[in-house]
Amino acid sequence: MTPGETGDVLLDVRDLTVALPRGAERPHAVEDVSLRIRRNEILCVVGESGSGKSMTAHAIMGLLPKPHVRVAAGRADYLGRDILAMSDAEQRSLRGGRIAMIFQEPMTALNPLMTVGDQIEESLKAHSAMDRAARRARVLELLEDVGLPDPDRLRRSYPFRLSGGQRQRVMIAMALALEPDLLIADEPTTALDVTTQRQILDLIRKVQAERRMGVMFITHDFGVVAEIATTVAVMQHGKCVEIGPAEQVLNRPRHPYTCELIAAVPHYIEHREDFTKRGEALLTAEKVRKVFHIGGGLFRKGRDLVAGDDISLTIHPGETLGVVGESGSGKSTLGRCIVGLHKADGGRILFQGRDLAGLSRKQFRPVRKDIQMIFQDPYASLNPRHKVADIIAQGPVAFGEPKAKAAARARELLRLVGLPESAAERYPHEFSGGQRQRISIARALALEPKLIIADEPVSALDVSVQRQVLDLLDDIRHRLGLAMLFITHDLRIAAQVCDTIAVMQRGRVVELNSAREVFQNPRHAYTRTLLDAIPGKAWEIPENLRNRHGASGTAGRGAVA
Repeated sequence: MTPGETGDVLLDVRDLTVALPRGAERPHAVEDVSLRIRRNEILCVVGESGSGKSMTAHAIMGLLPKPHVRVAAGRADYLGRDILAMSDAEQRSLRGGRIAMIFQEPMTALNPLMTVGDQIEESLKAHSAMDRAARRARVLELLEDVGLPDPDRLRRSYPFRLSGGQRQRVMIAMALALEPDLLIADEPTTALDVTTQRQILDLIRKVQAERRMGVMFITHDFGVVAEIATTVAVMQHGKCVEIGPAEQVLNRPRHPYTCELIAAVPHYIEHREDFTKRGEALLTAEKVRKVFHIGGGLFRKGRDLVAGDDISLTIHPGETLGVVGESGSGKSTLGRCIVGLHKADGGRILFQGRDLAGLSRKQFRPVRKDIQMIFQDPYASLNPRHKVADIIAQGPVAFGEPKAKAAARARELLRLVGLPESAAERYPHEFSGGQRQRISIARALALEPKLIIADEPVSALDVSVQRQVLDLLDDIRHRLGLAMLFITHDLRIAAQVCDTIAVMQRGRVVELNSAREVFQNPRHAYTRTLLDAIPGKAWEIPENLRNRHGASGTAGRGAVA
């Protein structure tokens, strides 16, 4: 993005240090961080989880969990006044009025017991002298400005009735209610589909340009940075290791950590060879259909939601088939039907010639050994009360393997996925997100399956950790000859590991072809829409940075060690 006009400095952060409580892994969450945001400028703050980028934003907003986490030094001047030296009342008047924030997870930031309109109106009531009628009119105007359909109906809706993209738009509307000078956006697109992500990025950029706001945009994705940034600050272990114009940081990075983050960004693999299918298909889906019955009651008729319809595809031994699409496209439903967590309402699912669709839970149990699943959220899928060794050994023990043998195998698998044997005696909460996903992979491999269903296994991870887990999955797949159904909403990720790609839209497969063909010669309009929505698509990663991930391991050590 070409830098716009830059006027007076809105925010000047100097030597900011945020102290952590005793016993934390490091003394400071943020240490000696200095940055500036000017009017009409988008500053992207980039870094992995734990780098201190969100803590910097929370310090500026006065949202630190005091007294355990507190500002130990430095200042943050907003139009010449130090925010950190203000009283709580002064900070509250500034927060939501002149400085607004969009949080990463709108479902936790929005009150589930209040309608969307009431929540937006709350900030107007707190910071303006508008009467009720004026506030209602302003709410409708804001909902329309952020591109939400039927604002009057949506104003009366509760957050749980909205999609992720709609909830994020509501958060943006709330942040813009009083036309702030400075907007802080904390990972606002991380959990969204690429098309919804594109819409939110376009919306933030449009609003910022129209209102000449300064924006502090926090992200771990350099693709997003390439899309919207005028200036980039890179953070590692609480320190700002590089700062400069977006064009310079993206194309001529100076710090090794910045180079590692850029190298970890998924990009197209044009030299990937087409997969040669040999022998009979391991799994064949034929016209699979799945319908969910929603709502209804004693006096109310429910409705049918078709989550999958006429889905047909095949997976051969050693092949990785990527299923790509937005939320609600039916890709996870297909995976759950294959693994027996949902029962298909039509069609056939043949695994080694046996139809799984008609099996009862009891009949399916012996097949479960050959088909294992890796879930999106490794923390939610790992029992917090069990040690890692017990979690991995649980499956083999359930199928009759002696406990001692299963425990020894668990330690072997931990080595295979790049974790020390000592991890066996620890609990899931003692590991980072990337490490937990490695444990989930080890658990899936414990039963020596022939097919793995990987349901968005890296979508919740930092880009460098994503790269490590993708490399691990690809390496294990080749070493063990596994077949894999890889579910994702991000075509960049699919490019790294998939031999074949099935694109799903509204429960149907609209395109099925080799990965090379899908990327170089997409045939369906929806596939082209997904490709066009990839953030930073126009940015060419410098040749000297490609494929250098793992060369020095800088990024990896920060997130996974």
